[in-house]
Amino acid sequence: MSLPPSPSWRNLSLANRIVLVMLVLLLVVQAAGGAVVRAAVERLVRQSVQTELAVAQRVWLRLLELRAQRLREASVVLAADFGFRSAIGSGDRDTIASALDNSSARIGAAMAVFLSPDFQQATVSAGAATVPPTVIRQLGEQLAKGSQGGRVTRIAQQPYQFVMVPVKAPALIGWVLMGFPLDQGLAADFVRLSNVHVSVVYTPADQAPVPVVSTLPAAQQTALAHIVRDAPTDVSLADDVLAVRQMPLDAMDGALRTVFLRSLSEARGPYQDLQVHLVLITLGGLVLFALGSHLASRRVTRPLKDLTDVTGLLEQGRFDVAIEGTQRGDEVGLLARGFDRMRGSLAQQREQILRLAYWDRLTGLPNREQFRDRLVAAIGEPGQTSVVVLTLNLDRFKHVNDVLGYAFGDELLKAVAARLQQHVGDATDLLARLGGDEFVLLLTHTDAPAALAVAERITHGFEASLALGEQNVDLSASMGIACWPQDGADADTLMSRSEIAMHAAKARTAGVMRYAPELDSSSTQTLSLLSDLRHALVHHELRLFLQPKLNIATGRVSAAEALVRWQHPTRGLVPPMVFIPFAEQTGFVRQLTLWMFEEVARQSRDLQPVGGALRVAINLSTRDLLDLELPQKLAAIMVRHGVRAEAFCLEITESAIMDDPQRAESTLNRLAEQGFKLSIDDFGTGYSSLAYLKRLPVSELKIDKSFVMGMADDDSDAKIVRSTIDLAHNLGLSVVAEGVETDAILQRLRDWGCDEAQGYFVSKPMPAADFVAWRHNWEAKAL
Repeated sequence: MSLPPSPSWRNLSLANRIVLVMLVLLLVVQAAGGAVVRAAVERLVRQSVQTELAVAQRVWLRLLELRAQRLREASVVLAADFGFRSAIGSGDRDTIASALDNSSARIGAAMAVFLSPDFQQATVSAGAATVPPTVIRQLGEQLAKGSQGGRVTRIAQQPYQFVMVPVKAPALIGWVLMGFPLDQGLAADFVRLSNVHVSVVYTPADQAPVPVVSTLPAAQQTALAHIVRDAPTDVSLADDVLAVRQMPLDAMDGALRTVFLRSLSEARGPYQDLQVHLVLITLGGLVLFALGSHLASRRVTRPLKDLTDVTGLLEQGRFDVAIEGTQRGDEVGLLARGFDRMRGSLAQQREQILRLAYWDRLTGLPNREQFRDRLVAAIGEPGQTSVVVLTLNLDRFKHVNDVLGYAFGDELLKAVAARLQQHVGDATDLLARLGGDEFVLLLTHTDAPAALAVAERITHGFEASLALGEQNVDLSASMGIACWPQDGADADTLMSRSEIAMHAAKARTAGVMRYAPELDSSSTQTLSLLSDLRHALVHHELRLFLQPKLNIATGRVSAAEALVRWQHPTRGLVPPMVFIPFAEQTGFVRQLTLWMFEEVARQSRDLQPVGGALRVAINLSTRDLLDLELPQKLAAIMVRHGVRAEAFCLEITESAIMDDPQRAESTLNRLAEQGFKLSIDDFGTGYSSLAYLKRLPVSELKIDKSFVMGMADDDSDAKIVRSTIDLAHNLGLSVVAEGVETDAILQRLRDWGCDEAQGYFVSKPMPAADFVAWRHNWEAKAL
């Protein structure tokens, strides 16, 4: 649970809050910058130290190499000296010793030794007088076996670097051995040269490492054993951290290592002054920033208070308020002018929203929403005894659109609206356009006989032609009447039943009909059926069936049509002809369509063949096409199940398109843009023009089964099917023949180039769970 702001913060002015927030942000930025700088400095220091250690190692090796070279050169000169060789030949040990002393003194060697060829006799310089003869003999034998130059070994815990060269005259007459000590003097010179500590550590196999030479203080040399044993990259010594690098010495017993150490604190020294300067700059910046923020915030907050007062007036809907400050040239003036533009835009948008929400843009009449609100108000009006809803639908209006075009149709609708407006008598009556060519009248304080009289007057009014330009158009209308409270207790029921009566009047060409329960397949049963349908959707009583479509050229199953079946708990399997028309009539078909799409999407992966693709067709009704949110709903389902639009084909009947061509075309265009394949179902049974169908984004025609099934007995049907296939192919459309029930029909369709076949000869509709096994058996037999 978050804590409420402290009272002290709430009591601060906006100017002070701005200053505090900006200071905190500046501190955070500076702290982050400081942290980055410190991290970068630390990284640079460590990289620099590692570079220094690498250089120090090379310098150390170079020092040892130079010392070995000096030893070798002095030894070679001595071994080549004629007098020295003569003394060896005569056995003059004093002369040999004197020559050894002189040579070692010239180069600063600690010891010089002459050994007989068998290493049994030795003559030593003064510096080597204390070395036991057995040690010298062993040293000579080891150097003679391996490299004779630059080797290191310990004598009495002191490491020495030795070089041994042969003395020949011309045969081997002995060996000259010279050596330098690796002592504190050499280590101290190395520290002065490289600023890196160096230690030589003796590392016996079964004992703890022992430092023999080190520039570290005595108290810190105990850590060398840990360094040699664990090989860390850095070590903490006496409140300091030292970077570590070590290497083995070329020792004859292999038990000497050189350890290099560099102080990180000393390496950081040059950067610490920089960090101090950065801190001082940050503090100065904070002071200046605080002063500047305070002055700037005060200039901003005062006009902001004035604008805040304006927002309160706008909230109350007072869009005519004047906004001060629009003449200023600074940012506050820009804000004030922006507020003024927003005020004007909000006023316009509010007016447009109200008009779009409650008015029909084409005719200027109230729309369905406004009509429903007025109907609800009329029913709830005190003292109201009777309300009538009269729904009117123009006959043959689609034909007018096809022949004269949509622009003329729009003008005709405006003229019809003006003519119907003459029959609105009472001030509380209302004429509205529901959509397409459908209008509705609200008649208050009117009973059924009076409403029938109004309908008769409307009918007589349509007997006179409508003249638009040079065209005279004869129209008629089908009307349905529903009365409150006899035919419905609420607004939605009244409007629905008035539409039912209107559709019945259109189907029976009766002109006008009042709602009766028998028009609605008995109202009690209908209400029960609607409730049962809703229950079926929630309690998973609906079943997905598939009827395969055959690729005629390959014999493979290329697609399937999705169908819905209802497994009622008491009625058993309810035929679709019982509940589908009712679902379309009540609008529940939208929920059925979404259920089918969801089920197909959910099972899509399981239905796909190996190495191929199965496209599933789903039928869209008129109400689906009039649902402007259908594309978004289908897209959400596809995202939820991870399927693509290419896996579906949406089938639409001609009649569904022609009920409201403009809205249907808009919906179909959006579905096509999403990637859906669109198909015209039951082609040939409607009255749409080919010119109009060509405008639609369809890619498939599905020939109605009545023509396909009649091919065997009626040459006219065969000609219709063949010409439809040719026509579709010429328009770039594929063709599906529905109702293929014999092999003979299938063969004729193959000869005519039909693309796909569907019918009982291929298979009856089957549960989706059986589809994969059926397809496997079919293709195993067919191929």
